[in-house]
Amino acid sequence: MPSAVPEYGDDQPKDGLLDPTVLAVLPDATRVLAVQYHGESAWAKAKRVDVEHSDGSEETYFMKISLGHHGREALKGEFEATSAIYTITPDFCPKPIAWGSLKWQPDAHFYICKFYDFIEGVPEPESFCKKLAELHSNSTSPEGKFGFPCTTYNGDLPQDNTWFESWEAFFDNGLRHVLKLREERAGPNAELDELLPALFDKVIPRLLRPLESNGRKIVPALVHGDLWCGNAGIIDETTEEGIVYDPASFWAHNEYELGNWRPARNQFTRRYFETYHSHIPKSQPEEDYDDRNALYALRFNLHAATLFPKQESFLVMAIDEIRRLTEKFPDGYVANE
Repeated sequence: MPSAVPEYGDDQPKDGLLDPTVLAVLPDATRVLAVQYHGESAWAKAKRVDVEHSDGSEETYFMKISLGHHGREALKGEFEATSAIYTITPDFCPKPIAWGSLKWQPDAHFYICKFYDFIEGVPEPESFCKKLAELHSNSTSPEGKFGFPCTTYNGDLPQDNTWFESWEAFFDNGLRHVLKLREERAGPNAELDELLPALFDKVIPRLLRPLESNGRKIVPALVHGDLWCGNAGIIDETTEEGIVYDPASFWAHNEYELGNWRPARNQFTRRYFETYHSHIPKSQPEEDYDDRNALYALRFNLHAATLFPKQESFLVMAIDEIRRLTEKFPDGYVANE
């Protein structure tokens, strides 16, 4: 916490730069040097904050601002998820500083963390996948279950992170929640609705139940939860080493993370899959691996269909994959597989 309320730089206007609540949480900041616009999405705005510390050193922070109840919960979830990642792999994400509500605008909320100037491109796979494997391998679910202590958001899409003992049950519940939100935002789709009973009654049990049958067990792993190229950045031009940010975390089957790598739009090539699995082998039964990955990718396509309901291609991809999987596994789960 700062020893005194920071002052603004002499060349900066004194009104509206930084809310007192934000000033109060900046570590040892004695002077605000600059606050600059740093982009925005459909659900948040970003600012770059430069401050001076009591010893004369300077620090730069990234601040995100969102509005309303969902904006508040999204930034709380981002802080909690980033904090969980930072605790396990502190060199793999920005250091989270704080989140809260603004004093001057009570319906506006902020999240602040260390700032990075990212270099264009996807991080080099060797170090990136090693760190991701460390995140997945070294995490311990506080409940010993699948879920997360609070709601986390994929964009403005709240995820249902209710704790479940079974990965199959957690995945089933979370996917139903996404489908409910998609229908609320975009309306019903008869083709999709016709396929859903077989997806839940046949495909999901067939592909996920064997992971936890016949003596097999999944240890819950903390996943980033929305790991596409837009949420990973290069921080070192020489090594192309990278970090992740803007997580939508929960404790999951570690392979769930790689579902978001399947769509070509997300720029994680086959080399990333191979490098990751050089650290963490594919789960058994391995022969189901590609279809499990397709099932996990299906949820991410449904996320996109919910976030961007006017872009019909996401829903078409989801429907096509559901149809393929239901045709491949018409009998569902059979015991002793």
